[in-house]
Amino acid sequence: MIENVDLSTVNWARAQFAMTALYHWIFVPLTLGMTWLIAFFHTIYIKTGSEEWKHLTKFWMRLFGINFAIGVATGIILEFEFGTNWSNYSWMVGDIFGAPLAIEGIFAFFCEATFFAVMFFGWNRVSKRFHLFSTWMVAVGSNLSAVWILVANGWMQHPVGQAFNPDSARFEMQNFADVVFNPVAVSKFTHATSSAMLYSALFVISISSWYLLKGRHEKMAKRSIMVASIFGLFASGFVAFTGDESAYEVARHQPMKLAAMEGLYQGEKGADLIGFGVLNSAKKVGDDQEPFSFVVKVPGLLSLLANRSIGSFVPGLEDLVYGNSEENIMGSKEKMVKGKMALTQLELYKKAKEAGDEAGATTALAGFERNKDYMGYGFLEKPEDAVPPVGLTFNAFHIMIALGTFFPLVFLGFLFFSLQGTLLKQRWLLAGGAVMFFFGMIAQMTGWIVAEVGRQPWAIQELLPVTVARTNLPAGSVATTFFLFLALFTVLLIAEISIMLKQISLGPEKA
Repeated sequence: MIENVDLSTVNWARAQFAMTALYHWIFVPLTLGMTWLIAFFHTIYIKTGSEEWKHLTKFWMRLFGINFAIGVATGIILEFEFGTNWSNYSWMVGDIFGAPLAIEGIFAFFCEATFFAVMFFGWNRVSKRFHLFSTWMVAVGSNLSAVWILVANGWMQHPVGQAFNPDSARFEMQNFADVVFNPVAVSKFTHATSSAMLYSALFVISISSWYLLKGRHEKMAKRSIMVASIFGLFASGFVAFTGDESAYEVARHQPMKLAAMEGLYQGEKGADLIGFGVLNSAKKVGDDQEPFSFVVKVPGLLSLLANRSIGSFVPGLEDLVYGNSEENIMGSKEKMVKGKMALTQLELYKKAKEAGDEAGATTALAGFERNKDYMGYGFLEKPEDAVPPVGLTFNAFHIMIALGTFFPLVFLGFLFFSLQGTLLKQRWLLAGGAVMFFFGMIAQMTGWIVAEVGRQPWAIQELLPVTVARTNLPAGSVATTFFLFLALFTVLLIAEISIMLKQISLGPEKA
């Protein structure tokens, strides 16, 4: 099957999905995090009865609404692409993948949209308590939407609660609870939402810092910074905890991704964590070149983070590709042999069924069952195809970690000078804070790159490579829609930025 694949079609489909996801991810985490901050602002207004807090809440709510609308538009296109560019994938796993997406649309989005209207238009039209309740329900509904999307994504990274039906050649759900409570999905949800909280806190600090630098809306800006600093500080702790748990799940279920994240070619006991490193771009799996031009390591920490044991063995890319008998690790090379046997037996099973040969079908099915766990490897051409792009995964991961370590210091700085009452004098901090949102965006993007590029070449981890998941379309058709979407998203982004800047320029209503 693999020899008939037009790789240019696959690459254009990959590029289109990556572009859509990255545009979408500019807006989504801001929506998720801002809902909680607005809920806190709104609660303070109800508690104090201060009109200043009311106008502050309405201002941030207005910016949230602009961002929300664009996020929905890009999200809908993202779901359509599963049907247009990845129809084989949609057909093979629709029974499983469709369920969380349907729940998201019926329940979570419905809940979010219903209370969204009350939150925006309920001022002086509904009771204050119901209005506040609606604001909190928008926060809950937005994050419930994220739950189901990340359940679907988590299943692709760790496919549990399913079985392959050889008669229909489809993956079918066996246990919904296993899919929902998949540990990879849980860790992805908690890490994505906590990082969204941090990102939104940076957004508030950036705009508020700009106001203070310009000498405008000082009281509103100081209050916003105080709440956002505390919120961001708590979110930073949550991000560190969930990030550690997420990496642990990667080590358990996607060791190839972890090895790429750390640029680890040769596995070792007591493996070191890379604190800073410059990868050798010419290095390939299986050659004798050094993996790093320059590197600073933290002794033993990778083993501790990956296995909760300092002296434990962490497999490298070459262990996972070629195998390591001492550590009882089967390599991609051996898995490919088993995978091709599974595909051969599956084809023999279908032919025997069509011919009415029950004995032959039973024998072939037994052969398939013995090797079905390696079926995805049967589509690969060579063992090295199981390795994701190491340079991109490594660099994205370490940029994300560096920024994630820096952000708590930013929140601490703003909180300290706010409590001291000297924030206005710290022009250097305000200047840095005004651009901090863009660093938050970089951290969000690199995190998503680690999650998605690091799991290549798989659409479904070890079961279905992206080369098989694609739609049989000419590369030119996919390339054409790529540029159409690129133009559309760019126009939407420019529109959002223009509207957002206009609203920021206007500022909050006067109390």
